[in-house]
Amino acid sequence: MPKENNASFFNLVFEVVKLIPQGKVTNYGAIARYLGSAKSSRMVGWAMNSAHNLPDKIPAHRVVNRNGLLTGKAHFGHADMMQKLLEAEGLTVEDNQIKDFKSFFWDPNKELTI
Repeated sequence: MPKENNASFFNLVFEVVKLIPQGKVTNYGAIARYLGSAKSSRMVGWAMNSAHNLPDKIPAHRVVNRNGLLTGKAHFGHADMMQKLLEAEGLTVEDNQIKDFKSFFWDPNKELTI
């Protein structure tokens, strides 16, 4: 995929992530499916990794893997920062996984319309 297409995809990912309500989380695959690119969950992860370098505040801590694991935590500066951000929003994290993940899951495919 050409670099400019990556940038466009990343920007779409950022726009979806900005819509995740406080206290809710989604996963890479749900965002990819919403954007019509179901096999691009890894690219969503790359977008989240690059979000920390943007001037806009992207709540990347609200995007986890399909099982609720904090797989992106290494990209938050401190190993426990992602967990602290989620806990500040009322979620419980045990062993790097969101407890009761399904009850906090926000699916853009159900919550948003294109």
